[in-house]
Amino acid sequence: MAGMVRGPLLDNIRNKTVAAKLLSLSGLFAVYKPKGPTSADVLNHLKAKLLEEAGLPKPSRNTKKHILKIGHGGILDSTATGVLVVGIGEGTKMLSDMLAGSKKYLAIGQLGKATDTFDSSGKVTEEKPYHQITKEELEHVLQKFTGSIMQVPPLYSALKKDGQRMSTLVRKGEAVEPKPARPIMVFSLSLRNFKPPLFTLDVECGGGFYVRSLVNDIGRELLSCASVQELTRTKQGPFTLEEHALYEDKWTIDEIARSLEHCMPLLSVEPSRKKLKTELSEEHTVSCEDK
Repeated sequence: MAGMVRGPLLDNIRNKTVAAKLLSLSGLFAVYKPKGPTSADVLNHLKAKLLEEAGLPKPSRNTKKHILKIGHGGILDSTATGVLVVGIGEGTKMLSDMLAGSKKYLAIGQLGKATDTFDSSGKVTEEKPYHQITKEELEHVLQKFTGSIMQVPPLYSALKKDGQRMSTLVRKGEAVEPKPARPIMVFSLSLRNFKPPLFTLDVECGGGFYVRSLVNDIGRELLSCASVQELTRTKQGPFTLEEHALYEDKWTIDEIARSLEHCMPLLSVEPSRKKLKTELSEEHTVSCEDK
């Protein structure tokens, strides 16, 4: 009988220890976002797994105060993959630096085809010839999109109008005017591969930047059209896809604790980039899709 009592008691103590460890976690780490779910979906799934492991209740939609403070530092479209920086505990207060900081992307564009979303998820709106475009011409055009430039965000975005996401309003069939062009920074832009109609770009940019808009604008500059076929965020701040992004099988309290121990010192040595005073819109909220 004593052994039967001891088992549940030990389990209770063990659960409390695990819960205490989870709630003591604080800082920034990175996870891998797969293609399909939104950034918010990924964050909610991560949170649910951690709460379940710790034996803590999952908060209801009506709960104002959450047991576990967690957020992400930059929306990735549902069709995009790659690094999603996560703040936990007091680390959520550091996410604004991730929003404004530098990011790197690997983007595959397709010449000759435009869509309403500027990527492969949208409806084709235009098709134009592209066989006349040369690698040299494309490389020359890329120079026009390097440095401090003006960019019009896509209509299908998390930017808001009258409190609602523009993408939601467009899908409802409402008339939505594009946001004004805004200043953004492209630190580097290079052509990795050119096999028409596909081309691959390496992009390093600042906050508020849309790779989808970049590819769309490149297509127009080439007197054709273009859209994003695949998009991967390979780096955000000091966090890289190869070294730091945790895949779902490592979404455990112990693995995240180890990742925090490894990643937090990186923040003090990350080289600073000159930040533009860009409009950090409601698109960049901690609680909740890139670019």
